[in-house]
Amino acid sequence: MKNRLYEQIDNAPLVLFRIFFGFLLACETFGAMATGWVKHNFIDPKFTFSHIGMDWLQPLPGIGMYFYFGIMGLLGLLIMAGYKYRFSIISFTIMWAAVYFMQKTSYNNHYYLLVLVSLIMCFLPANTYASLDARLKPSIKKYSMPKWCSWVMIAQVSIVYLYATIAKFYPGWLTGTFTYNLLSQSVTTEGFRDIIVTKWFALFIAYAGIAFDLLVVPLMLFKRTRTIAFFASLIFHIFNSITLKIGIFPFFALSFALFFFPPDTIRNIFFRKKPKVFLAAPQFEGQNIIRWFFVPYLIIQFLLPLRHHLIKGDVLWTEEGHRLSWRMMLRNRNGSTNFTVKDKSTGNTVAYDIDKDLTVKQRAVMGTRPDMIWQMAQRIKKQFAAQGKDVAVYAYTTVAINESSYDTLIDPDTDLATAEWNYFFHCPWILLNEKTDTNKD
Repeated sequence: MKNRLYEQIDNAPLVLFRIFFGFLLACETFGAMATGWVKHNFIDPKFTFSHIGMDWLQPLPGIGMYFYFGIMGLLGLLIMAGYKYRFSIISFTIMWAAVYFMQKTSYNNHYYLLVLVSLIMCFLPANTYASLDARLKPSIKKYSMPKWCSWVMIAQVSIVYLYATIAKFYPGWLTGTFTYNLLSQSVTTEGFRDIIVTKWFALFIAYAGIAFDLLVVPLMLFKRTRTIAFFASLIFHIFNSITLKIGIFPFFALSFALFFFPPDTIRNIFFRKKPKVFLAAPQFEGQNIIRWFFVPYLIIQFLLPLRHHLIKGDVLWTEEGHRLSWRMMLRNRNGSTNFTVKDKSTGNTVAYDIDKDLTVKQRAVMGTRPDMIWQMAQRIKKQFAAQGKDVAVYAYTTVAINESSYDTLIDPDTDLATAEWNYFFHCPWILLNEKTDTNKD
């Protein structure tokens, strides 16, 4: 087994992935500016809801985030070209991680996956062929790589699909409720909508989604089923791209297929002038990277999505343990939150005008997420503290999952100004609800 890890194979899959990856990074970042995503999420808001513990991580003032994303776009092109690769990929990883942790209003799992894959690419020899680095410094040019370079990518994508499959086994998905609601909101084209937005099609998509997530990696691993699995993946992701409009993610997901095909096949199709690699004895290249980075990394990646099982309550309702767990496109949350502020010295209670602090989207998302509600309460507390007032902050929240009936999410009698956020276990001021898995015809 150890010898197979370090067996030398053609590096064509990794090199081609670097080119695709850099191109997609540039598309993501330049596209974020062109579509207004940067403006809506970083320029317009007075502040952003950072991940808890990183409240200091806020957007650059003025139009600074345009320059920030512009730099990331240029780094993506440098990664694609393989120029100053190590500097470029490390810089992009740090900058994109900051973007990811800086805001939760437009949370998306593929933003998290970009962080992880960028981090992995920092440790891989992706610039040793078809790169400006190899042209400018021929001594680094190589035609092979150890097999573990492909295996770590396969392991990462396997974890993603495994937990995406498990998360779908709840009534709201199995009855087609969520997929029906999602397609109803996403598909607007007349004619096409008449076919797509039907109960039978929603059920088909629900179970096709489970089957695809469960089987695509195993089928890609075997030669007999690989081609079928690849074309199924192509259809699946293109359908998602057309109907859900989720940016680069479908194409990003497709690019992982490179690591499942024989390296010689990738070389023959995309690098016909590249010399063939004749397998030599394992050179045990990168043993320390495997031992001290990738083994702990993959263990953490495997365990993180399980943490919600240690937290009291249904993660679908409480959201505790939802992020970093590959619970992708799984449910919709509707609802709202209003705050009241009580002056502890006078006993006077007033309604807090949340609209003066938040954009429309921030208010809509904050109103259904416990962590963001708690963060907003902390901000309100600080505002009044700056005026020399000691206040209690109460939240009145109603939330519905998958368009079910509305229920109270936050204990209205809890002073959120003094409540603590528990990173690892249940916060008692988040009320439990056993009716989150509802069926809707």
